[in-house]
Amino acid sequence: MGRAILSQFLLLSNCPPRLPSSLSLTGFRREYLRSSLLIRRNSRCATGLRCNCSVSLSEPAAPESSSSSVKKRIVSGVQPTGSIHLGNYLGAIKNWIALQNTYETLFFIVDLHAITLPYDTQQLLRATRDTAAIYLACGVDTSKASVFVQSHVRAHVELMWLLSSATPIGWLNRMIQFKEKSRKAGDENVGVALLTYPVLMASDILLYQSDFVPVGEDQKQHMELTRELAERINYLYGGRKWKKLGGRGGAIFKVPEPLIPPVGARVMSLTDGLAKMSKSAASDQSRINLLDPKDVIANKIKRCRTDSFSGLEFDNPERPECNNLLSVYQLISGKTKEEVKQECQDMNWGMFKPLLTDALIDHLHPIQVRYGEIISDSAYLDRVLEEGATKAAEIADATLNNAYQAMGFLRG
Repeated sequence: MGRAILSQFLLLSNCPPRLPSSLSLTGFRREYLRSSLLIRRNSRCATGLRCNCSVSLSEPAAPESSSSSVKKRIVSGVQPTGSIHLGNYLGAIKNWIALQNTYETLFFIVDLHAITLPYDTQQLLRATRDTAAIYLACGVDTSKASVFVQSHVRAHVELMWLLSSATPIGWLNRMIQFKEKSRKAGDENVGVALLTYPVLMASDILLYQSDFVPVGEDQKQHMELTRELAERINYLYGGRKWKKLGGRGGAIFKVPEPLIPPVGARVMSLTDGLAKMSKSAASDQSRINLLDPKDVIANKIKRCRTDSFSGLEFDNPERPECNNLLSVYQLISGKTKEEVKQECQDMNWGMFKPLLTDALIDHLHPIQVRYGEIISDSAYLDRVLEEGATKAAEIADATLNNAYQAMGFLRG
């Protein structure tokens, strides 16, 4: 997986080479914002309704009338690194199941993002198929959503390069995740891809003229960069400039909005309630993997970190582990926060842990059974991924061709 935020990146401390020497930084910001408003205004149709860029796959977008049944579009993906865990499921995949009934949805396996740090090639190959199978086992319906592998749609990388040409290096240097991961990995293990992958993430989103993007709390900064890149490219190359080159004019990219679930957006580690549940954590004890056997789940919950307070409660900053485990139980059981509060407030850990364990096992068992069926049918899985990539490429290629045209490339 809205954040209508003018982010810190509008400071534009690193302006691109194309900035005219006669235009000051302050003047550029003022003109940038003014032009963005004009572009948005020009994208409205004669009736005053804003044009929906997701209407057309290969032609310029048509206005959305009040009687239109065109759905808003959502894109999202998960890296095929390590095992898909409870945090991935509750923070992203589980929410997709509801979203696919309301929106036009594209869910992909972001394998290109999985190589920003040293990796095992055999594991990447295996994990890519496993992740696709888990998507389907969790309930992603291919009659409602397109499921594909990121690298199977080459437009992702091509658009990333175009976006990179207009991305100030200062924007990337400020990315918190880059700072954290590069510090952990060390200079010798950090490639350029770790610095530039937020641009690839922007490409993933903007290619599909996405209306909304489900994101976790830790992805807010990357989402802000995506929005600012869309505005920046629209200003530099869109509007009348694009029309003079034979294009339709207006905005090249739709500026997407973030969609952050109120609960479960960030599931925390079983060993540290202040750290996110992560595939990269050294200890497997820190996470519940979706394919963990029953006994492993029971052992992890039994050994997970708790506290010595009496009773159980949400939202106490001194009890992060308690809040995390109650939130997990709420999401897995399908109960409301108030129902969980009433049920568990007088419990001790000895009573609650078996309750949580049973709820997890009961919820994950059907997913594990379905996963086994899908992963054993290679032909079916390959067909799903091929069909998904074909549908995605139709949308992506139309956007990419528009970007090439607007940026002055000769098209054959």
